[in-house]
Amino acid sequence: MASPLLLCLVLCSYYSIVHGGGDDSFVTVPTSSFEPNPICSEERVHRHGPCAPSPSTDKPTFADTLRRSRARLNYTANVAPTGLGSHGDVKASIPAHLGSSLNSLEYVVTVSFGTPAVSRVVVIDTGSDLSWLQCKPCNPGECTAQKDPLYDPSHSSTYSSVPCVSDPCKKLTADVYSNGCTSNGKQCGFLISYADGTSTSGVYSKDKLTLAPGVVVKNFYFGCGRDKHTVSGLYDGLLGLGRLSESLGAQYGGTVSYCLPAVSSKRGFLALGSGRNPSGFQFTPMGSVPGQPTFATVKLAGITVGGKKLNLRPSAFEGGMIGALRSAFREAMKAYRLVPNDQLDTCYDFKGHNNVVVPKISLTFTGGATINLDVPNGILVNGCLALADSGLDSTTGVLGNVNQRTFEVLFDTSSSKVGFRANAC
Repeated sequence: MASPLLLCLVLCSYYSIVHGGGDDSFVTVPTSSFEPNPICSEERVHRHGPCAPSPSTDKPTFADTLRRSRARLNYTANVAPTGLGSHGDVKASIPAHLGSSLNSLEYVVTVSFGTPAVSRVVVIDTGSDLSWLQCKPCNPGECTAQKDPLYDPSHSSTYSSVPCVSDPCKKLTADVYSNGCTSNGKQCGFLISYADGTSTSGVYSKDKLTLAPGVVVKNFYFGCGRDKHTVSGLYDGLLGLGRLSESLGAQYGGTVSYCLPAVSSKRGFLALGSGRNPSGFQFTPMGSVPGQPTFATVKLAGITVGGKKLNLRPSAFEGGMIGALRSAFREAMKAYRLVPNDQLDTCYDFKGHNNVVVPKISLTFTGGATINLDVPNGILVNGCLALADSGLDSTTGVLGNVNQRTFEVLFDTSSSKVGFRANAC
């Protein structure tokens, strides 16, 4: 039996949780390649890219990010509004960046809201459906600092709040996104609370969303947040890429895919729309988690470390698997000194080494799709093995954004399959 793994961007934001054939080689990499400093030039500067100045030095620590990742694994999402039109015959491709300049270790894109269009930088999240922005009016202390001014819906001629007596609001009322009605019962209220303590609430709204020049969702439903509490990040909001009907993918139509760059100096992308060329992809069946329809899952069937396939019983893919992987990785890395870490259990001190020899790790899914994790940035983060034990054999594992780096990950819901294309960004 294969083990199901969630595919997540934000919920498991900086590592993979696994409870429990690819290329059989090692790769020698310079220690400077683990996270190189961005090389800035006029053509590469982006206002929210790695070369952009940050107004704050209060960047979350790696330990903070890991604690947040573990907490948010417990988040569950439920059904929300019905689909609101399709633009799936037009493909949009949006540049994606690691949010280093926004004090975030998550991935962000820049899109525009309203008429006239106002650009906003937002986190992309496959673990939730409802998109949101921080909006005016917001009393001092009720919204978290962000890099851009708060979005002012009063300046948009295409903005409107969702009435409390409407079908979209009625569907919110029945699930975890509901916050009753506001403005004397006239406007639909929303609330999103995450297990890590972050939350946002405000008015459920619709406005024009511009994804790229000429690519527009005229009536895009999202939350206009007026009370947000978060632990880190200077981003303006969030785009929900989950599987439910109020997600960006459902409102736009067609398939959703993305490629996450390995380091902050590189650029990835978020792509939407039909007609994706399947050439170069390896596909595996897409599953789901009972009671959590937001999430897409894939089933892990085999692991190879440094060219050696782990000898695991089928039952091992339901629990205890990480122990075998960790042991094989440590054996392959025995030339380097292990050091203690409060959050992860396999961390190394590479001081004095100009180069590090890293074993390739391959994951094989049902149907035979096999991915070789990026070396070194899909395997090691801050000198630590970017996989961890969830501690619960009965819990679905998570394939986090670190292990997805440099692959285009394609969600084809019409065919119920997930595709992986190597070296896409």
